[in-house]
Amino acid sequence: MYVPPSRGGRGGAAGGGEQPRVYQVWRGSNEFFLQGRFIFGPDVRSLFLTIFLILAPVLVFCIFVARHLINDFPDHWGVSVMVVVVVFTIYDLTLLLLTSGRDPGIVPRNTHPPEPESIDGGSDMGNGQTPQQLRLPRTKDVFVNGVIVKVKYCDTCMLYRPPRCSHCSICNNCVERFDHHCPWVGQCIGRRNYRFFYMFVFSTTLLCLYVFGFCWVYIVKIRDAENSTIWKAMLKTPASIVLIIYCFICVWFVGGLSVFHFYLMSTNQTTYENFRYRYDRRANPYNRGMVNNFLEIFCTAIPPSKNNFRARVPVDQGLQQTRTPARGFMSPNMGKPVGDLELGRKPVSWDEPRSAADIRDLEVGLGGLLDEKEGRIAHASPDLSLPGELVEGRAGMHSRRSSWGHRSGTSESMDSIAVQMGTEANWGSISSGHGTTSSTH
Repeated sequence: MYVPPSRGGRGGAAGGGEQPRVYQVWRGSNEFFLQGRFIFGPDVRSLFLTIFLILAPVLVFCIFVARHLINDFPDHWGVSVMVVVVVFTIYDLTLLLLTSGRDPGIVPRNTHPPEPESIDGGSDMGNGQTPQQLRLPRTKDVFVNGVIVKVKYCDTCMLYRPPRCSHCSICNNCVERFDHHCPWVGQCIGRRNYRFFYMFVFSTTLLCLYVFGFCWVYIVKIRDAENSTIWKAMLKTPASIVLIIYCFICVWFVGGLSVFHFYLMSTNQTTYENFRYRYDRRANPYNRGMVNNFLEIFCTAIPPSKNNFRARVPVDQGLQQTRTPARGFMSPNMGKPVGDLELGRKPVSWDEPRSAADIRDLEVGLGGLLDEKEGRIAHASPDLSLPGELVEGRAGMHSRRSSWGHRSGTSESMDSIAVQMGTEANWGSISSGHGTTSSTH
């Protein structure tokens, strides 16, 4: 269960009141409604556009087409034209809400990174291993139906993503069986809402075909009643012409999407996997046959959400998170621009105050100064041996420089480097003076 630390000003224990709920301190980019009962993506406003694109043509159809067809069928069958389109529209909007307003399968974030593993496979951090040796691997191999699948480490969520999981750069969450982020529903499509997504797209396709077909029925009825041509009958009902054109355009989008996802389901792929991995070039470890693939999508129980958005944030866990030490391990992307490059998210620096490029330039400049100081010492006194403390200081300096790109350049490290440089400069001047005195003698 993901329980983020409480933030100031959000009703924490400091004010003597109740702890905030999880949805109030959620680290993702989601929008919540009805006190965390509904979770949407950050682009939830596009949902209103989708609803309008469904309701508007249905209202036009009911007013200008279905209303005139009520008396054109025997035994009051014309009423069913109006009833079916209204019921089907409500069903379609319900599927839209089930797709957009539920947890798509968000993987809870870790409160701290996983335990690092050393290069030789051990996990003991008390044997003098350096952070470079305890660096977290970028990927891990897991077996799925006898096939090796690589899982990647997510720097944002601080976890190794489960198979078929990916981080959505829009919602800023890792989603199980990530398919894609749909801007039309304002939500990620994942393990817990993919079924409703396909049912929504397919039902929208049927609704377009229904309206398209009965608009032509109405035109034919006008032609037969007035014994005119089809073109003159079309001029009698301009609303039907508009609806026919509108539905014809829409059916290419939603109908094509329905066919494409039908293919994905038959082969047990996701949109993300289809465009990135191309399973037709290698074995798909998730393909269980067409029948079993469809049964997995439509006939298996939807797993419960791993996040209780209405739960209170425990005080002890929030304090524990703020006091957790760094432990001295390395992230796979430490010192590199991080971000989900797979999804086109713009990378950001690991340490915001200092960019990686500035640190590298500073490192090169300091290295040149140190090399210059070393040359002066060697030229002034070739046989001069450095004291043990200074040798240890130089060794520590070199080790710090070697791992500079993997650390976040704190001010303490900068101060220690400056002190060491000053010590070396003083020692160089003393050595120079000593060499001059020796030459005089």
